[in-house]
Amino acid sequence: MITYLWIAVGSALGGMARYACSGLVAGWFGQAFPWGTLIINVLGSFVIGLFATLTGPDGRILVPGDIRQFVMVGVCGGYTTFSSFSLQTLSLAQDGQMARAGLNIAASVVLCLVSVWLGYVAAAGLNAVHGS
Repeated sequence: MITYLWIAVGSALGGMARYACSGLVAGWFGQAFPWGTLIINVLGSFVIGLFATLTGPDGRILVPGDIRQFVMVGVCGGYTTFSSFSLQTLSLAQDGQMARAGLNIAASVVLCLVSVWLGYVAAAGLNAVHGS
């Protein structure tokens, strides 16, 4: 039961961080393109890749399972916004902005995959430094 509590707290914190970040980015870049959602998903992908690798079985940081769930399922799950991405992409398409909808899909998929890989690489490098 405690794991569910950790996930709930992490989700709340991640959701609040998403809301704040999205508003900040919208203030900087405007709302014609969902930059906030894209940036949030890229950052969240990096964090989950980094944390999963650092705290995995071969990682340099050992944390209890509840903490892994708190960060990966709770915080990252509450922070990233795939459902928002889907709705915003649909709205762009429905508004006839097919190029922007396609750009949002391509940029989100490519940048998030690159970001999760970079998080993995960064953590693997840190793990290697610790192991030597």
